[in-house]
Amino acid sequence: MKPAWDQLAAEYADSKTAGVFDVDCTTDGKALCEQNGVRGYPTIKYGDPSNLEDYKGGRTLDALQKFAAENLKPVCSPANLDLCDADKKAQIEGFMAMAEADLAAKIKEKKDEGDALEETFKTEVKALQAKYEQLQKDKEEGLKSVKESGLGLMQAVAAHQKKVKSEL
Repeated sequence: MKPAWDQLAAEYADSKTAGVFDVDCTTDGKALCEQNGVRGYPTIKYGDPSNLEDYKGGRTLDALQKFAAENLKPVCSPANLDLCDADKKAQIEGFMAMAEADLAAKIKEKKDEGDALEETFKTEVKALQAKYEQLQKDKEEGLKSVKESGLGLMQAVAAHQKKVKSEL
């Protein structure tokens, strides 16, 4: 994917309205990656730098170019209200009218909601993993018990009896 990404970055190097960049999350970019919820590598994010979204498309040069052509352009934001529909414009204007402390509290509230959802997800996945492991253990023990109960001998006897009958 790296060669395709580098080519895409080169194509957008002189753009006045869009950019394609690399961030090394293991060195100088660690804080930026943490701030934007990067948990695995490579991760592709796009959109307003203060509100990046996860890219879920293909990783080939063609897929990246198609996505970039359709999405890397100015979007509705406080700096581009003229690109907003009436609902988004009203929402942004409402947020802009809020006191700084109130806006910060609202942001924290929404981030806390997201964190709670993430924590619930992790807890439930952990419970599912434990359940899966228990089911796997139960299956293995059950299959061992079935085998030890004489299944192999029963199959051998059945095969032998069938062979004897066919010889008669």
